[in-house]
Amino acid sequence: MTEILQFADQLIFAKKGKHLDDLQESIIKGVWDGRSYQEIADECNRSESRVRNIAAKLLQLLSEELGEDIEKTNFRSTFNRLNIFSSQNQRICHVSGSNHSFNYSPSILYNSKQDNPKISTNNNLKPTNFDFKLAPKIIKFYNRESELKTLSSWILDNNIRLISVLGLSGIGKTTLVKRWVDLNLDKFEVIIWKSLKYPKFLELLIDDLLNTCERELKATRDDKLKQLFDVFTYKKCLIILDDVHNIFTQGEFSGQYQSVYQDYQNFFKLITETEHQSHLILMSQEQCTEMECLDDELYPIKSLKLLGLEDGEILSGMGLKQDQDSGLKLIEKYQGNPMYLKDVALLIKDVFDGNVAEFLAEDSLVITKEMRSHFNQLFNRLSPVEQKIVVELSKFDQPLSRGELRQHLDFSSIDLINGLQSLQQRYLVSKIKDPILFNLSLLFQEYLRTIEKNSINS
Repeated sequence: MTEILQFADQLIFAKKGKHLDDLQESIIKGVWDGRSYQEIADECNRSESRVRNIAAKLLQLLSEELGEDIEKTNFRSTFNRLNIFSSQNQRICHVSGSNHSFNYSPSILYNSKQDNPKISTNNNLKPTNFDFKLAPKIIKFYNRESELKTLSSWILDNNIRLISVLGLSGIGKTTLVKRWVDLNLDKFEVIIWKSLKYPKFLELLIDDLLNTCERELKATRDDKLKQLFDVFTYKKCLIILDDVHNIFTQGEFSGQYQSVYQDYQNFFKLITETEHQSHLILMSQEQCTEMECLDDELYPIKSLKLLGLEDGEILSGMGLKQDQDSGLKLIEKYQGNPMYLKDVALLIKDVFDGNVAEFLAEDSLVITKEMRSHFNQLFNRLSPVEQKIVVELSKFDQPLSRGELRQHLDFSSIDLINGLQSLQQRYLVSKIKDPILFNLSLLFQEYLRTIEKNSINS
């Protein structure tokens, strides 16, 4: 901890010409120890808002100087990963990846393994093959601490080999996974991030994975697959596939593979049925059979279904005029979905000069043109049975039972059951118990009602 304080002090001094004050030191110590801002504030006899504000500026400055996204949630793991250590004979502190060198004694030195292969490294770290070309850069991360802990428990403690992170587009699946990966880079020898937004055949994906692992490709697909699982067995690998729903068929029930991508189904099964030490994370707006398991002991499979955020901090930085009450109401209205909130924030700034209370006074659920485009895509992915079910649900202000839906829809019992299951696996319909009722997402309901009004008016 002393070396971290000295390191931070010298970085701050080089940038600002001032050393860390007592409050800044207390914040660094508290963040390192995992304390909340309220606990740090109580210890320093300062307000929580004051501590949070100073901490934000301090973390931002450290992020800029080190070229890393440093936040409260990853502060300790980031500095551990940077491999900072003392060198009594060295009077220069050099931070690889930046342009800063400054006098310092005793110095804290961080060297990049890529820049200097002869440097001293932590013996626990292993040679790595990382491919992050398609991974997003995370600017802000909000209130997903429990989800991060869940992923850590599944992957690091329980060796779950296939994990799905599921939920509507914009809910934060990619952000959550990228943050977890950033926090755990030193736990793996191979990390590869791929997107299936524009899906490719499985064999081409396997070629990419083997090339990243610096393996000479075998001739046949089966031999390449064996090569890949040899890597999974002898190296600790983490493979991330984003936008997996794009390999599923549009216009059918959820999770039905397109014929040209049917091989992915067998690949996902092999991940769970073959003994190895690696992990595959799938991110999708739809759930397929391979993402769910009724017997946890038999197959190491887990699914994490993301709900909307509730913390008012999500609106910070959007330039809105709000108090706590109006901000929370806006978040609730748009289901805590960061993408929806960003869209509606732009609308509020353009039409209401950023005044959230004035926007809420309209007492209507506004569907922006960006949301409408997104919902159009979702609706077009639905099977004909699902489309009729959501249209019928949108006509009512309260949830309906399966029996009530059957009265309004000329479906067989099997079609209705399969349709309701599929809509839940797309996160458009939720189930309420005692009695069992089915509830349509309010935003999707408003979208359907708007479409219906427009068709009548035209």
